[in-house]
Amino acid sequence: MKENKEEKNKEEKIKIKGARVHNLKNISLEIPKNKLIVFTGVSGSGKSSLAFDTIFVEGQRRYIESLSPYARMFLGQADRPDVDDIEGLSPAIAINQKAHGKNPRSTVATLTEIYDYLRVLYARAGKVYCPLCGDLIEKLSAEEITDFIVKRALKERAGFVTIFSPIVRGRKGEYYQELYDFLGKGYEKARIDGKVRSLHQRVSLDRNKKHDIDILVDKVDPRDRSRLAEAVEHALDYSKGLITASFLSEDKLFSSKWSCPKDEFSFPEIEPRLFSFNSPYGACPSCDGLGQKDFFGENEEICPECEGKRLKKEALSVKILGKNIWDVSSMDIKTAFEFFVGAEEKLSKKEKEISKEPLREIISRLSFLIEVGLEYITLNRKASTLSGGEAQRIRLASQIGSKLSGALYVLDEPTIGLHERDNDRLIKTLKELRRAGNTVIVVEHDEKTIRESDHFVDLGPGPGKLGGEVVANEETWRILDIKDKAGTGSLTADYLLGKKKIELPERRKKIHEKIRIIGGSANNLKNLNVDIPLKKFVCVTGVSGSGKSTLLYDILHKNLGRVNYRQRNEGFKNVSRILGLEYLSRVIEIDQSPIGRTPRSNPATYTGVWSPIRDFFASLDGAKERGYKSGRFSFNRPGGRCEACGGVGFNLVEMHFLPTIQVKCDICHGKRFNKETLGVKHEGKNISDILELTVDEAYEMFRDIYVISDKLKVLKDVGLGYIRLGQPSTTLSGGEAQRIKLAKELAKPFMRNALYLLDEPSTGLHYEDIKMLIGVLQAIIDKGNTVVVIEHNMHIVKTADYIIDLGPEGGDKGGKLVAKGTPEEVAGVKESHTGRYLKEYLK
Repeated sequence: MKENKEEKNKEEKIKIKGARVHNLKNISLEIPKNKLIVFTGVSGSGKSSLAFDTIFVEGQRRYIESLSPYARMFLGQADRPDVDDIEGLSPAIAINQKAHGKNPRSTVATLTEIYDYLRVLYARAGKVYCPLCGDLIEKLSAEEITDFIVKRALKERAGFVTIFSPIVRGRKGEYYQELYDFLGKGYEKARIDGKVRSLHQRVSLDRNKKHDIDILVDKVDPRDRSRLAEAVEHALDYSKGLITASFLSEDKLFSSKWSCPKDEFSFPEIEPRLFSFNSPYGACPSCDGLGQKDFFGENEEICPECEGKRLKKEALSVKILGKNIWDVSSMDIKTAFEFFVGAEEKLSKKEKEISKEPLREIISRLSFLIEVGLEYITLNRKASTLSGGEAQRIRLASQIGSKLSGALYVLDEPTIGLHERDNDRLIKTLKELRRAGNTVIVVEHDEKTIRESDHFVDLGPGPGKLGGEVVANEETWRILDIKDKAGTGSLTADYLLGKKKIELPERRKKIHEKIRIIGGSANNLKNLNVDIPLKKFVCVTGVSGSGKSTLLYDILHKNLGRVNYRQRNEGFKNVSRILGLEYLSRVIEIDQSPIGRTPRSNPATYTGVWSPIRDFFASLDGAKERGYKSGRFSFNRPGGRCEACGGVGFNLVEMHFLPTIQVKCDICHGKRFNKETLGVKHEGKNISDILELTVDEAYEMFRDIYVISDKLKVLKDVGLGYIRLGQPSTTLSGGEAQRIKLAKELAKPFMRNALYLLDEPSTGLHYEDIKMLIGVLQAIIDKGNTVVVIEHNMHIVKTADYIIDLGPEGGDKGGKLVAKGTPEEVAGVKESHTGRYLKEYLK
């Protein structure tokens, strides 16, 4: 009995022994299973290295290894992380901030599978209307079809009509046996892919291509009604409800299910693929289901045929309660939820029975999306326009819907982009995953999420090589219950307990100059009038979907960007007027998009520090003796780089039906340069070694070379001392990319009267990093510039000189100015969600 209890306790823990991934310093720790666990620490402390690159990767690897060799062939092999052992792992699922790519066909509805259920719902329970006359279409009997054919043939004075049975429509296969069977039934010809062929001759079709096959049933005089009716019945029987009649002028498709008796408009099968804009059977033929047409190679315009709705007119003519599938997809998630909940009451008894399962799945998924704070997003919104936080919460909602148990979930800052008002719902969702019998690990800085967790793991004590150690590993309530005044040893705990603070500014700056926005009306902004104080720190706040990004980008950036080109007061977009442009010299947008899309791009090349480093190496005696110039030390140019890999350090190996893999270059062994170039060294390090240095390490090495150290110091100042100079841009988070862009701007010559626009600069930042960031932003302002940020982090919001709070809700219920003024003034506005939460941070 005692042994069973000990075995059970062993199973309830995950034990990590000797983890050395990235900067982790051979750490060992135990964490409980079936709990909500927060991994926290300063930027670069090793949180993601432990959570994702160690625990998740090993959990996923072991699960894949448990599958059959055939299944593993399609999933690929994962490398084992640098760790001695991990006990108690479950199959692992990562829900990170990875973008959904740029596929224009991917939408919120397709990502969540809601659109799949919508297609089934419309195919089974939708009412069909004629796109020409708008009348409701009922099923046609064989007799009605015969009447149509006779009437049409006599009108054309046709001596005969050819009756085909479309047995295959756009499907892959050889169909040899099917054709042979029809020959046995006495049918001698078939129209295959548009050509009439004899069935007496062997027909060979490419099994991997889609085909259309129509059996020629009869060629009949329309006046011979008896023979025609027999042919119609046979054709409908063979094709399960379809028939093609070939007249003198054209072919006409009829359906025993859907055809308009008034104007002869016939539908194809009403099946799920008709409602897919990714299928040729549903997609608008003019724009191929994209909703846009590319007329000039770059400029996209709304497709004139489908008006951006992406589907054929047949698909858009099928409705449920007066709404076609595009109408429903255009709804935001909350409106769609209300529509389908109401639909259950309005459908007939038969319709309810037919639509029961797809409706249940649709309502369930919409409910989960609302729970994670995404009620303002429309179902047809393109996946490529989602923020990292929105994309992550969509995947989280999908996982809740899957109802898995016994899994290990690893999430990367799911609170990104969420107002504090919505954090409660997200935390509730994470707890639901835990209650279902799963272990939930969250890499997070959000104070509320940390406080609501079951277990607390803090890494540090610093970033990069100063981190990689477990500073705290304890039940959260025990950390929050520490009473002594001394430091806890955990920087995060010190902030949670109030031992360390992000202080309020001594005074708020007075407003003198300002920009005035008059009549802002993009997206959900409702004729917005608002002032932007200049030479101040301005925060734009509000719940998700309230219009913050629209104000920052569609109003401010699009219009104020003209300042950079000295175009002051003409052609404003999405706004009536903007006053005060004369006070600005330049507008600078610093967003979270990648600094590059290939591994060749890295912090050193992007910030420009790599050029003086190359110049420095060219000035060394070893380089001068060999006659090497600066270009010799570039991995992007022939001469000094390794030509076997083109200076990348690895080669891609095409595995045909397996995923392409990266293999370290066997000539330079990942060094990127040839042996001759690597022979030049400074303090024992070659040019390749320099790329492996962190910003902090490089700063110490080049401290006395100001053209290099000045640029490195700015990277340190924005909290990026831990990143490697040559770290591929593809591995940087959105927050890291944004701070690198900020560092690049700060390294430029002194500037005044500039306006800096930033979107959630707190992304990925610990309390200590936020304190550092606030200092950097204030330094920009002190030089006579303006900083406007979209922000949810109340520690940043409370330090602002001025707040613009939008809302009161998201989507159609947002877009209004709810509150404005200093943090103290906004905290006093009852209607402001931001103000309500801000009060606590101003005490």
